[in-house]
Amino acid sequence: MLVERFCEFVRIDSESGNEGRFLAHLKGVLEGDLGARCEFDSYGNLICKVPAKGSLAAPLLLAAHADTVRPGVGIVPVVEEGIIYSKGETILGADDKAGIVEILEAVKEAERHPPLEIVITREEEVGLLGAKNLDYTKLGAKRGLLLDSDVLNVVVIGGPTHFFIDVVIVGKAAHAGMEPEKGVSAIRTAALAITRFREGRIDAETTANVGVFRGGEIRNGVPERAELKAECRSLNHEKAVRLAEEIRAAFLKAGEETGAKVKVQVQEACRAFRLPEDAPIVELSKDAIRRAGLSPSTRVITGGTDASIYNQHGIETAVLGIGAQNEHSKEERIAIADMKKAVEVLRYALELAA
Repeated sequence: MLVERFCEFVRIDSESGNEGRFLAHLKGVLEGDLGARCEFDSYGNLICKVPAKGSLAAPLLLAAHADTVRPGVGIVPVVEEGIIYSKGETILGADDKAGIVEILEAVKEAERHPPLEIVITREEEVGLLGAKNLDYTKLGAKRGLLLDSDVLNVVVIGGPTHFFIDVVIVGKAAHAGMEPEKGVSAIRTAALAITRFREGRIDAETTANVGVFRGGEIRNGVPERAELKAECRSLNHEKAVRLAEEIRAAFLKAGEETGAKVKVQVQEACRAFRLPEDAPIVELSKDAIRRAGLSPSTRVITGGTDASIYNQHGIETAVLGIGAQNEHSKEERIAIADMKKAVEVLRYALELAA
Protein backbone atom coordinates (compact mmCIF):
# COMPACT_ATOMS: atom_id res chain seq x y z
CA MET A 1 0.00 0.00 0.00
CA LEU A 2 2.96 2.32 0.66
CA VAL A 3 4.08 2.36 -2.97
CA GLU A 4 0.57 2.53 -4.39
CA ARG A 5 -0.34 5.45 -2.15
CA PHE A 6 2.86 7.31 -2.99
CA CYS A 7 2.29 6.92 -6.73
CA GLU A 8 -1.30 8.07 -6.25
CA PHE A 9 -0.11 11.20 -4.47
CA VAL A 10 2.58 12.22 -6.94
CA ARG A 11 0.16 11.91 -9.87
CA ILE A 12 -1.85 14.80 -8.39
CA ASP A 13 -0.23 18.07 -9.43
CA SER A 14 0.79 20.35 -6.57
CA GLU A 15 3.43 22.81 -7.69
CA SER A 16 3.83 25.68 -5.21
CA GLY A 17 0.66 27.76 -5.20
CA ASN A 18 -1.39 25.00 -6.82
CA GLU A 19 -1.72 22.54 -3.93
CA GLY A 20 -5.47 22.81 -3.38
CA ARG A 21 -6.62 19.70 -5.23
CA PHE A 22 -3.96 17.53 -3.67
CA LEU A 23 -4.65 18.82 -0.16
CA ALA A 24 -8.39 18.22 -0.58
CA HIS A 25 -7.63 14.65 -1.63
CA LEU A 26 -5.20 14.19 1.26
CA LYS A 27 -7.79 15.44 3.74
CA GLY A 28 -10.11 12.63 2.68
CA VAL A 29 -7.33 10.06 2.96
CA LEU A 30 -6.30 11.15 6.47
CA GLU A 31 -9.90 11.22 7.65
CA GLY A 32 -10.59 7.80 6.18
CA ASP A 33 -7.37 5.99 7.11
CA LEU A 34 -6.60 7.57 10.48
CA GLY A 35 -9.97 8.80 11.69
CA ALA A 36 -8.39 12.25 11.81
CA ARG A 37 -10.35 15.45 12.40
CA CYS A 38 -9.10 17.74 9.64
CA GLU A 39 -9.53 21.38 8.69
CA PHE A 40 -7.87 24.04 6.57
CA ASP A 41 -6.62 27.25 8.15
CA SER A 42 -7.16 30.61 6.45
CA TYR A 43 -3.97 30.17 4.37
CA GLY A 44 -4.98 26.74 3.09
CA ASN A 45 -2.65 24.65 5.24
CA LEU A 46 -4.08 21.27 6.25
CA ILE A 47 -4.27 20.61 10.02
CA CYS A 48 -5.36 17.16 11.24
CA LYS A 49 -5.81 15.92 14.80
CA VAL A 50 -5.45 12.21 15.53
CA PRO A 51 -6.47 10.91 18.98
CA ALA A 52 -3.88 9.21 21.19
CA LYS A 53 -3.43 5.49 20.97
CA GLY A 54 -2.51 3.94 24.32
CA SER A 55 -0.85 7.10 25.61
CA LEU A 56 -1.41 9.98 28.00
CA ALA A 57 1.63 11.90 26.70
CA ALA A 58 1.55 15.48 25.42
CA PRO A 59 0.66 16.12 21.75
CA LEU A 60 3.28 15.65 19.05
CA LEU A 61 3.48 17.62 15.80
CA LEU A 62 4.11 15.63 12.61
CA ALA A 63 4.82 17.89 9.66
CA ALA A 64 5.52 17.84 5.92
CA HIS A 65 4.72 20.06 2.94
CA ALA A 66 2.35 19.51 0.04
CA ASP A 67 4.00 21.54 -2.71
CA THR A 68 6.61 20.48 -5.20
CA VAL A 69 9.10 22.44 -7.27
CA ARG A 70 8.78 22.79 -11.05
CA PRO A 71 8.46 20.98 -13.39
CA GLY A 72 5.82 19.11 -11.40
CA VAL A 73 2.77 18.93 -13.66
CA GLY A 74 1.81 15.56 -15.15
CA ILE A 75 4.18 13.45 -13.06
CA VAL A 76 4.29 9.83 -14.21
CA PRO A 77 5.94 7.61 -11.57
CA VAL A 78 7.87 4.56 -12.74
CA VAL A 79 8.59 1.62 -10.41
CA GLU A 80 11.50 -0.53 -11.49
CA GLU A 81 13.81 -2.84 -9.53
CA GLY A 82 12.81 -1.37 -6.19
CA ILE A 83 13.30 2.26 -7.25
CA ILE A 84 10.63 4.87 -7.98
CA TYR A 85 11.49 7.69 -10.37
CA SER A 86 9.65 9.93 -12.81
CA LYS A 87 9.22 9.09 -16.47
CA GLY A 88 11.74 11.85 -17.17
CA GLU A 89 9.88 15.03 -18.07
CA THR A 90 9.26 16.15 -14.48
CA ILE A 91 10.56 15.88 -10.96
CA LEU A 92 9.17 12.92 -8.97
CA GLY A 93 7.72 14.80 -6.00
CA ALA A 94 9.20 12.56 -3.30
CA ASP A 95 10.11 15.90 -1.74
CA ASP A 96 7.84 15.93 0.15
CA LYS A 97 5.11 13.45 -0.74
CA ALA A 98 7.30 10.59 0.44
CA GLY A 99 7.31 12.31 3.83
CA ILE A 100 3.52 12.55 3.79
CA VAL A 101 3.07 8.88 2.88
CA GLU A 102 5.60 7.82 5.51
CA ILE A 103 3.71 9.77 8.17
CA LEU A 104 0.47 8.11 7.11
CA GLU A 105 1.93 4.60 7.19
CA ALA A 106 3.87 5.06 10.46
CA VAL A 107 0.77 6.30 12.29
CA LYS A 108 -1.23 3.32 11.03
CA GLU A 109 1.49 0.85 12.05
CA ALA A 110 2.38 2.30 15.47
CA GLU A 111 1.20 0.17 18.40
CA ARG A 112 0.80 3.35 20.44
CA HIS A 113 1.33 7.05 19.97
CA PRO A 114 0.50 10.36 21.71
CA PRO A 115 -2.16 12.73 20.41
CA LEU A 116 -0.95 13.81 16.98
CA GLU A 117 -1.22 17.14 15.19
CA ILE A 118 -0.42 16.50 11.53
CA VAL A 119 0.32 19.68 9.59
CA ILE A 120 0.81 19.70 5.82
CA THR A 121 1.82 23.17 4.64
CA ARG A 122 1.50 24.97 1.33
CA GLU A 123 4.20 26.90 -0.53
CA GLU A 124 7.19 25.61 1.42
CA GLU A 125 9.40 25.58 -1.64
CA VAL A 126 8.91 29.31 -2.35
CA GLY A 127 9.86 30.70 1.05
CA LEU A 128 8.25 28.55 3.78
CA LEU A 129 5.11 30.63 3.27
CA GLY A 130 2.67 28.04 4.57
CA ALA A 131 4.49 27.64 7.88
CA LYS A 132 4.87 31.41 8.21
CA ASN A 133 1.13 31.92 7.72
CA LEU A 134 -0.01 28.87 9.69
CA ASP A 135 -2.69 29.46 12.33
CA TYR A 136 -0.71 28.42 15.40
CA THR A 137 -3.70 28.95 17.67
CA LYS A 138 -4.98 25.64 16.31
CA LEU A 139 -1.94 23.74 17.65
CA GLY A 140 -1.06 22.65 21.14
CA ALA A 141 2.09 20.60 20.52
CA LYS A 142 5.39 21.85 21.93
CA ARG A 143 7.57 19.29 20.17
CA GLY A 144 7.54 17.98 16.66
CA LEU A 145 9.09 15.97 13.84
CA LEU A 146 9.33 17.29 10.29
CA LEU A 147 9.69 14.68 7.55
CA ASP A 148 11.68 16.63 4.97
CA SER A 149 15.34 15.64 4.86
CA ASP A 150 17.09 13.00 2.81
CA VAL A 151 19.48 10.76 4.78
CA LEU A 152 17.67 8.27 7.01
CA ASN A 153 20.13 8.14 9.90
CA VAL A 154 20.61 11.91 10.22
CA VAL A 155 18.63 14.20 12.51
CA VAL A 156 18.74 17.79 11.29
CA ILE A 157 18.96 20.02 14.35
CA GLY A 158 19.75 23.41 12.83
CA GLY A 159 19.24 25.65 9.84
CA PRO A 160 20.24 29.04 8.50
CA THR A 161 19.10 32.60 8.45
CA HIS A 162 18.09 33.11 4.83
CA PHE A 163 17.52 36.43 3.08
CA PHE A 164 15.73 37.02 -0.23
CA ILE A 165 17.10 40.07 -2.07
CA ASP A 166 15.05 41.51 -4.95
CA VAL A 167 16.55 44.30 -7.06
CA VAL A 168 14.97 46.56 -9.67
CA ILE A 169 17.27 48.86 -11.69
CA VAL A 170 15.88 51.59 -13.93
CA GLY A 171 18.33 53.37 -16.21
CA LYS A 172 17.61 55.31 -19.39
CA ALA A 173 16.97 53.86 -22.84
CA ALA A 174 18.80 55.14 -25.91
CA HIS A 175 19.79 53.96 -29.39
CA ALA A 176 22.95 51.93 -28.86
CA GLY A 177 24.40 52.81 -32.25
CA MET A 178 23.33 56.42 -32.77
CA GLU A 179 23.47 57.98 -29.30
CA PRO A 180 24.59 55.55 -26.58
CA GLU A 181 25.98 58.43 -24.49
CA LYS A 182 22.40 59.51 -23.80
CA GLY A 183 21.56 56.18 -22.18
CA VAL A 184 22.10 54.71 -18.71
CA SER A 185 22.52 50.93 -18.87
CA ALA A 186 20.64 48.99 -16.23
CA ILE A 187 22.58 45.86 -17.16
CA ARG A 188 25.94 47.57 -16.69
CA THR A 189 24.77 48.88 -13.32
CA ALA A 190 23.84 45.34 -12.28
CA ALA A 191 27.18 43.99 -13.50
CA LEU A 192 29.10 46.58 -11.49
CA ALA A 193 27.24 45.61 -8.33
CA ILE A 194 27.59 41.85 -8.80
CA THR A 195 31.37 42.10 -9.14
CA ARG A 196 31.62 43.96 -5.83
CA PHE A 197 30.05 41.60 -3.33
CA ARG A 198 31.06 38.14 -2.24
CA GLU A 199 29.23 35.30 -3.96
CA GLY A 200 29.26 31.51 -3.81
CA ARG A 201 30.82 29.80 -0.80
CA ILE A 202 31.80 32.55 1.64
CA ASP A 203 32.81 30.23 4.48
CA ALA A 204 31.77 26.86 5.89
CA GLU A 205 28.40 28.20 7.05
CA THR A 206 27.69 31.09 4.66
CA THR A 207 26.73 31.37 0.97
CA ALA A 208 25.37 33.95 -1.49
CA ASN A 209 23.94 33.67 -4.98
CA VAL A 210 22.36 35.65 -7.80
CA GLY A 211 19.83 33.19 -9.17
CA VAL A 212 17.71 35.23 -11.59
CA PHE A 213 18.64 38.08 -13.95
CA ARG A 214 16.43 39.74 -16.52
CA GLY A 215 17.40 42.85 -18.46
CA GLY A 216 16.97 44.67 -21.73
CA GLU A 217 14.51 44.35 -24.59
CA ILE A 218 16.46 44.73 -27.85
CA ARG A 219 19.99 44.14 -29.02
CA ASN A 220 20.58 47.71 -30.29
CA GLY A 221 19.13 49.61 -27.32
CA VAL A 222 20.81 50.76 -24.14
CA PRO A 223 18.84 48.65 -21.62
CA GLU A 224 16.56 50.72 -19.43
CA ARG A 225 15.49 48.08 -16.92
CA ALA A 226 16.97 45.07 -15.15
CA GLU A 227 15.64 42.85 -12.40
CA LEU A 228 17.56 40.43 -10.20
CA LYS A 229 16.70 37.87 -7.55
CA ALA A 230 19.54 37.09 -5.18
CA GLU A 231 19.84 35.38 -1.83
CA CYS A 232 22.26 34.82 1.01
CA ARG A 233 22.24 32.54 4.00
CA SER A 234 24.31 31.57 7.00
CA LEU A 235 24.05 29.37 10.05
CA ASN A 236 25.22 32.49 11.91
CA HIS A 237 22.43 35.08 11.94
CA GLU A 238 24.75 38.08 12.26
CA LYS A 239 26.84 36.93 9.29
CA ALA A 240 23.73 36.65 7.15
CA VAL A 241 22.61 40.14 8.17
CA ARG A 242 25.99 41.63 7.30
CA LEU A 243 26.13 39.87 3.94
CA ALA A 244 22.63 40.98 2.99
CA GLU A 245 23.61 44.56 3.77
CA GLU A 246 26.81 44.18 1.73
CA ILE A 247 24.77 43.08 -1.28
CA ARG A 248 22.20 45.84 -0.83
CA ALA A 249 24.91 48.50 -0.52
CA ALA A 250 26.69 47.25 -3.66
CA PHE A 251 23.61 47.77 -5.81
CA LEU A 252 22.85 51.19 -4.36
CA LYS A 253 26.47 52.32 -4.85
CA ALA A 254 26.48 51.11 -8.46
CA GLY A 255 23.33 53.08 -9.11
CA GLU A 256 24.92 56.23 -7.72
CA GLU A 257 27.90 55.79 -10.04
CA THR A 258 25.94 55.16 -13.24
CA GLY A 259 22.96 57.38 -12.59
CA ALA A 260 20.44 54.54 -12.53
CA LYS A 261 17.61 54.34 -10.02
CA VAL A 262 17.96 51.26 -7.85
CA LYS A 263 15.39 49.69 -5.52
CA VAL A 264 16.47 46.86 -3.25
CA GLN A 265 14.09 44.80 -1.11
CA VAL A 266 15.55 42.50 1.54
CA GLN A 267 13.26 39.93 3.15
CA GLU A 268 14.16 37.47 5.90
CA ALA A 269 12.88 34.09 4.75
CA CYS A 270 13.82 32.27 7.95
CA ARG A 271 15.92 32.76 11.09
CA ALA A 272 18.82 30.53 12.12
CA PHE A 273 18.07 27.93 14.79
CA ARG A 274 19.99 25.14 16.47
CA LEU A 275 18.59 22.56 18.86
CA PRO A 276 20.86 21.24 21.63
CA GLU A 277 22.20 17.74 21.07
CA ASP A 278 20.43 16.67 24.26
CA ALA A 279 17.07 18.27 23.44
CA PRO A 280 14.31 15.73 24.17
CA ILE A 281 13.07 15.58 20.58
CA VAL A 282 16.64 15.06 19.32
CA GLU A 283 17.32 12.27 21.83
CA LEU A 284 14.01 10.64 20.92
CA SER A 285 14.87 10.81 17.21
CA LYS A 286 18.31 9.28 17.71
CA ASP A 287 16.85 6.49 19.83
CA ALA A 288 14.27 5.72 17.12
CA ILE A 289 16.99 5.58 14.46
CA ARG A 290 19.02 3.15 16.61
CA ARG A 291 16.00 0.90 17.11
CA ALA A 292 15.59 0.78 13.34
CA GLY A 293 19.12 -0.62 13.06
CA LEU A 294 20.92 2.54 11.93
CA SER A 295 23.69 4.63 13.51
CA PRO A 296 22.27 8.10 14.25
CA SER A 297 24.06 11.38 13.74
CA THR A 298 23.05 15.03 13.83
CA ARG A 299 23.63 17.80 11.33
CA VAL A 300 22.99 21.47 10.75
CA ILE A 301 22.18 22.42 7.17
CA THR A 302 22.15 25.62 5.14
CA GLY A 303 18.91 24.65 3.40
CA GLY A 304 15.71 26.14 4.76
CA THR A 305 12.91 23.95 6.15
CA ASP A 306 9.63 24.55 7.92
CA ALA A 307 11.40 23.47 11.12
CA SER A 308 12.97 26.92 11.45
CA ILE A 309 9.50 28.48 11.55
CA TYR A 310 8.08 25.90 13.96
CA ASN A 311 11.02 26.44 16.31
CA GLN A 312 10.49 30.21 16.17
CA HIS A 313 6.91 29.56 17.31
CA GLY A 314 8.05 27.55 20.31
CA ILE A 315 7.57 24.05 18.87
CA GLU A 316 10.86 22.20 19.36
CA THR A 317 11.11 20.49 15.97
CA ALA A 318 13.77 18.17 14.54
CA VAL A 319 13.92 17.00 10.92
CA LEU A 320 14.01 13.34 9.90
CA GLY A 321 15.04 11.80 6.58
CA ILE A 322 12.60 10.47 4.01
CA GLY A 323 15.08 8.63 1.77
CA ALA A 324 14.70 10.74 -1.38
CA GLN A 325 17.66 11.38 -3.70
CA ASN A 326 18.41 14.10 -6.28
CA GLU A 327 15.57 16.31 -5.07
CA HIS A 328 14.62 19.35 -7.18
CA SER A 329 15.72 17.65 -10.39
CA LYS A 330 14.29 15.36 -13.06
CA GLU A 331 16.65 12.68 -11.70
CA GLU A 332 14.82 12.61 -8.36
CA ARG A 333 14.20 9.07 -7.11
CA ILE A 334 13.49 7.07 -4.00
CA ALA A 335 14.12 3.44 -3.08
CA ILE A 336 11.15 1.51 -1.74
CA ALA A 337 13.40 -0.05 0.91
CA ASP A 338 14.36 3.43 2.13
CA MET A 339 10.72 4.48 2.34
CA LYS A 340 9.99 1.42 4.46
CA LYS A 341 12.97 2.21 6.69
CA ALA A 342 11.76 5.80 7.12
CA VAL A 343 8.37 4.46 8.18
CA GLU A 344 10.10 2.18 10.68
CA VAL A 345 12.11 5.05 12.17
CA LEU A 346 9.03 7.22 12.56
CA ARG A 347 6.99 4.34 14.00
CA TYR A 348 9.61 3.85 16.72
CA ALA A 349 9.61 7.61 17.34
CA LEU A 350 5.86 7.62 17.81
CA GLU A 351 5.98 4.69 20.21
CA LEU A 352 8.80 6.30 22.19
CA ALA A 353 6.89 9.59 22.31
CA ALA A 354 3.91 7.72 23.76
